[in-house]
Amino acid sequence: MKEIGYLELLKKNGRFRTFWFAAVISMMGEWFNTIALFTLILKYSGSEAMLGLLFTIRMLGFAILQPVTGLLADRWSRKWIMVISNFVQMGLALCFLMVDGPEDIWWLITLSGVMMILHGAYMTAERAALPNIVEKHELATANALDAATWSTALATGAFLGGLVVAEYGVNTAFVIDSITFLVGALILIPLTVPQHVSKDMQGPIFSTAFSNIKAGFVRVINEPRLKRIVFAKTTWNLAGGGLAGVFLVIAGSQMTPGEMASGIGLFFMARGIGTGIGPIIARKYLVNKSRWPALVGILVSVSGFFYLLIGLTIFENLYLTIFLIVLAHSASGANWVLSTILTQQWVEDEMRGRVFSIDMLLMSISFSTSTYVAGWLRDNSEMTLQQGMVWFSCAMIAFGIIFTLWRPDKMSRPNTLDREVQA
Repeated sequence: MKEIGYLELLKKNGRFRTFWFAAVISMMGEWFNTIALFTLILKYSGSEAMLGLLFTIRMLGFAILQPVTGLLADRWSRKWIMVISNFVQMGLALCFLMVDGPEDIWWLITLSGVMMILHGAYMTAERAALPNIVEKHELATANALDAATWSTALATGAFLGGLVVAEYGVNTAFVIDSITFLVGALILIPLTVPQHVSKDMQGPIFSTAFSNIKAGFVRVINEPRLKRIVFAKTTWNLAGGGLAGVFLVIAGSQMTPGEMASGIGLFFMARGIGTGIGPIIARKYLVNKSRWPALVGILVSVSGFFYLLIGLTIFENLYLTIFLIVLAHSASGANWVLSTILTQQWVEDEMRGRVFSIDMLLMSISFSTSTYVAGWLRDNSEMTLQQGMVWFSCAMIAFGIIFTLWRPDKMSRPNTLDREVQA
């Protein structure tokens, strides 16, 4: 059956429309929060290593309980995991209003990490639930729209967040963030999300948790093509964490006129535009799914190439830098959505939460490691911003090539699922 269009999907599928709109509202507030946190870190610490530490703690928070959240997403209602996550984050966002000086930076970072634990639970449940609220021929469109939505929220939220912080201060941004979590939760409550829970997940949770979590890892390891694809996002983040999470923030704070927050927001808006365009282009032109596993690696190298151009031309022309950021993240956005669709198609519903938790775990570890190294190098070596961007972008190109050449599936005889994807 022919894949559905974006507007047609939103018009015909009411459950997806509600699901999608809740995500839009929640993510908009998330980026208001993020720009405000960047501003407080740079204002009160003045340390670029502390900025890297913020990203590291946030991503470790996202990662640390992924095996557990994946288990819960396969055992409990995915909708209620998302609702409860939003309600708790609503309260935590207001706690940032108490930040009042350098002495509060450490608990600010810790609280941000706790919020990312909850965000990780939301993301895993959302990724696992999506195939259950759309038809098979709607899945690629839904994922591309979801990725474009995330990107639009990033672009709009970051830009508006920068303006709000510059004009009204960080406290206003935190209040807006809290309100968006509340609205997102309320939108989801009436929604029905179908879900199949296997018999293995219906026993006592504590006595069966280890074996069920282990089953997720075994599921990934035993299928070579799946083992490869869960490293797709990780491969980009090995260098992308430092590039997007540290160097891009520093460049935005130094390169644009006016308030620091506005500059950071401008560059993150460009990042959001790119990650929105990439999945739309991928859905339209990259239609041969048998080539997607190799393409996700090539896209990592393409993103690294454009970041290399950013590093070589940084501070020369603001508009050129913005354009290159859009191109770099168009490739990374396509990498994200293609690898996500393949995982959703290859993994059965009752196992999908645990497999996505492994995907998110690996991605988060690579991102946090990359941001920590980038921040540490900036504070403890003579590496310039331009050198850092060049070195990390060259590393990204190399990682993409390695992923493309790594073919564990070639060592195994193609199975029925392989032939089905190639058909």
